[in-house]
Amino acid sequence: MAELSVTRSVQERRHRNPAAHREARWALFFLAPSFIGFAVFYWLPMLGGLLLSFFNWDLLTAPEWAGTANFQQLLHDAGLRQALLNTIYFTVVTVPVGMVLALLVALALNQRIAGTQWYRTAYFMPVVATVVASALVWKWMFLPVYGLIDNILRVIHLPQPLWLASPGGTMPAIMIFSIWLRLGYNMVLFLAGLQTIPRDLYEAASVDGANRWAQFHYVTLPLLSPTTLLILILSLISSFQVFDQVLVMTGQVTPGGPRGAAITMVFYIYNNAFKLSRMGYASAVALVLFVIIFAVTIVQLWLQRRWVNYD
Repeated sequence: MAELSVTRSVQERRHRNPAAHREARWALFFLAPSFIGFAVFYWLPMLGGLLLSFFNWDLLTAPEWAGTANFQQLLHDAGLRQALLNTIYFTVVTVPVGMVLALLVALALNQRIAGTQWYRTAYFMPVVATVVASALVWKWMFLPVYGLIDNILRVIHLPQPLWLASPGGTMPAIMIFSIWLRLGYNMVLFLAGLQTIPRDLYEAASVDGANRWAQFHYVTLPLLSPTTLLILILSLISSFQVFDQVLVMTGQVTPGGPRGAAITMVFYIYNNAFKLSRMGYASAVALVLFVIIFAVTIVQLWLQRRWVNYD
């Protein structure tokens, strides 16, 4: 009897509100292309990569079942450990430094100064430019002796590292370029968050005797924490997936930098898949990278209750 009453109530609602059902059907109709595209270009490749990690495939012959051999090899792969350490090193440096610089720029551009729109556009230009073109320009700037950066260091009497030609200088050079590359994007997000903070709160804090630093610490940072969480998650995901900068800036002579100093996880996947024709093993490494990114994101979402303020 209870099931019959529930069924009748649902049918009565459908008959009473046909317009809502028409709207729902039209909504599904317009959302269907996005759902289909997401499934075709995201879920199916992810499923294919998961299945491929259990095979050996060289792109030419038929795939051969390998079971868990690819995952067992991961535990003894020194190259993978180096790629993981390089990626962690890149992430630990670029994410906090990039976020702090973007916040400082956003705070400066949130003031009422002359030419604000021009400055905002100038900082956002690297986001519009292609990564490859920007990386080529920075690669020329890091050239020893003739590069712009070495010339500036020479003028101010500072040592000129070999940058992309030495193991110790390759990763810092890529870090500097990557921070510059994402600065405008993070700046826009911080700026949008700053502009949602009511001015009345700053006026009330000023009346209570709070100086600029106290207003920033007790008003700006707490109310900006949701935006900070978003930028943190996006920056972490982007840093773990760094690839274009490494490929372009290290070039074909020393791909990945001297002694593999700049080989990252995605670059390691690229080498195994398209240079060594080990698609199965590359898929296994990609799965490991997915698990790492997923775990880091979940941890950040779990920790947000301690420092993110949604009030």
